[in-house]
Amino acid sequence: MLKTTDRAAVTVLLQQDHDIDVVIPRGGLSLINTLSEESRIPLLKHLQGICHTYIHSDANLDMARDVLINAKCRRPGICGATETVLIDQTIAADAAPMLIDALIAHHCEVRGDEQIQSLHQHVSPATEEDWDTEYLDLIVSMKVVAGIDEAIAHINRHGSQHTDAIITDNARAAAQFCNTVDSAITMHNTSTQFADGGEFGMGAEIGIATGKLHARGPVGVEQLTTFKYNVLGKGQVRPI
Repeated sequence: MLKTTDRAAVTVLLQQDHDIDVVIPRGGLSLINTLSEESRIPLLKHLQGICHTYIHSDANLDMARDVLINAKCRRPGICGATETVLIDQTIAADAAPMLIDALIAHHCEVRGDEQIQSLHQHVSPATEEDWDTEYLDLIVSMKVVAGIDEAIAHINRHGSQHTDAIITDNARAAAQFCNTVDSAITMHNTSTQFADGGEFGMGAEIGIATGKLHARGPVGVEQLTTFKYNVLGKGQVRPI
């Protein structure tokens, strides 16, 4: 336990690689970036939670609404909260208005691309910056995608490799999503807010590690592998 709040002490601490095995920082992106630059000790990074929920063309829309409200509005300030909603082009005209109405009813601001704006009058314009933003607030960005391939590409480009969900009754689409999205946790038909060590039966949580390197000792191909969790649901939402 450091007996000072002087940040200079942290800089000194980060050089003590002979005495400290690992650093687990908890804080904002600027803190993580600073520690990454200064530390001689391996970091177990708990980075941003730019989480997505993708509403597939074969989604049950009532389930999608209930799961999305939980994923965004239950606790908007946690890293497992959904920050971006992607809606399949083929169902956008029906899905977007009902989802936006539900979000607004829960006091959530919706920022959308041009197509989303055309489907609801109470949507603010989304900027390119919105797709890369962890709001940690009752704000969500929403975008129409041509299909599952575009949804996956968007997530892999803009996501933080934390937790991403697909809502669909199509098992093949769910498998494609879960196997192709490059995130630590993928969800099928359930809320991204289940991304929690306690919910996974792991006890008290240190953080959600979004990195992949963790090997100790001799390193071969097997030691370079890591865990990915595919969570299968039937519309479950996490209790308040």
